[in-house]
Amino acid sequence: MQGLKRKVVYVTLYELIAIVCSTWALAAMSGHGLGDSGGVAVAASCIAVAWNLVFNTLFEAWEARQRVRGRSVARRVAHAIGFEGGLIAALVPLIAWWFDISLLQALLLDLGLVVFFLIYTFVFNWGFDRVFGLPASAMGDPVRGV
Repeated sequence: MQGLKRKVVYVTLYELIAIVCSTWALAAMSGHGLGDSGGVAVAASCIAVAWNLVFNTLFEAWEARQRVRGRSVARRVAHAIGFEGGLIAALVPLIAWWFDISLLQALLLDLGLVVFFLIYTFVFNWGFDRVFGLPASAMGDPVRGV
């Protein structure tokens, strides 16, 4: 599976699982109920979907220009860190506003989520590629033998 279809399936599966997990995690870490935490999780998911599309498009464009093909552990770690780093910048103000807490408290709360999502992103991407195959950007060129 390649192109837009791959991206839509990826984002849909990733975010549905993420909403469920982050709702429970936010409720446990913040002391707020599932309703409030679910609201933050859905809002964060909307932001993450937009960021996901932008980040993965840029990442795959960069990846296509690399001499070494495939997705090594190092490349997967770089992908996860880059994606989550961008989300921190967007989500900390949202969390602070939604839960009416300071930016520092929101950052600490978000860091708890970051630890989970770094692992989740790595495992999800690895599993997704195993089930659906690598994107064209990560596959060798059969004509050139790369």
